[in-house]
Amino acid sequence: MSKRRKKRPMSTGTKIFTVLNYTFFTLLGITTLFPFVNLLAKSLSSESALISGKVHLFPVEFQTGTYQFVLGNPQFINAFKVSLFITIVGTLFGLIMTILISYPLSKQRLRGRGGFLLYFVFAMIFNGGLIPTYLVMQKLGLINNIWVLILPTLVNVYNMLIMKNYFESLPDSIEESAKVDGASNFRILFQIMLPLAKPVLATIALFFAVAHWNSYYNAMIYITKVDMKPLQLYLKELVSSTKNTLDQAGYEPDIDGMYNSSPEAVQAASIIAATVPILIVYPFLQKYFVKGVLVGSVKG
Repeated sequence: MSKRRKKRPMSTGTKIFTVLNYTFFTLLGITTLFPFVNLLAKSLSSESALISGKVHLFPVEFQTGTYQFVLGNPQFINAFKVSLFITIVGTLFGLIMTILISYPLSKQRLRGRGGFLLYFVFAMIFNGGLIPTYLVMQKLGLINNIWVLILPTLVNVYNMLIMKNYFESLPDSIEESAKVDGASNFRILFQIMLPLAKPVLATIALFFAVAHWNSYYNAMIYITKVDMKPLQLYLKELVSSTKNTLDQAGYEPDIDGMYNSSPEAVQAASIIAATVPILIVYPFLQKYFVKGVLVGSVKG
């Protein structure tokens, strides 16, 4: 029985580098968390504490009235529902389109495969511009339509290429064996290939969900009705606009219902409330995330 190899001790230079490396990234992590912690502290602090500038990392004169006001605000609730619908439906439809496009393109035998790939890559790099795109949406009757926030983003070429590469990494013998048993192409895809592609499916779903949840630009361009604005656009207007602008846009905050809160605390609480849902979803998909990205990026 061979002796177990002894672990080689680290040199002094390696130890110093390791300590500095861990210290640097620890400080970097704390720095990136500071704005979030500061917002959380502001959302839980009183109006007088915020006005006097006492709030930094911890709440001062702790209160929860701000969250009661934000979570009971009809505009916030409506915007939350709009974003939830866009995220769920957009992610589901985006996954379906990505699968149906990437699987055929992963097959070398597909006629015109190179031309299709060139078309998609060209579309990823170049686009028609804002004004032509707006005119197209107008002609299609999608202005002030909830589907204008879903249909134009159904196909993401980057996500499609990741999934195509993943399908290419699977052994051809799996598909050949299924065909020998008489399985059709759709059965092979949905009953054999997709169960094997759980890591990349979870990764692509996370990409779509985060993109839809955080998106506000398309809504800012195509949506003018207050009751159709998603959560991120609501937050943008809440944070960057004056009270008069908000009143003109249809926002009517109940000042009496804000208890001991200030407008700054309401903004902070709204941002925290909008961030929490995506933070809750991410840990469930994290174990697939790295594996899906790495495997999907091996072959090109």
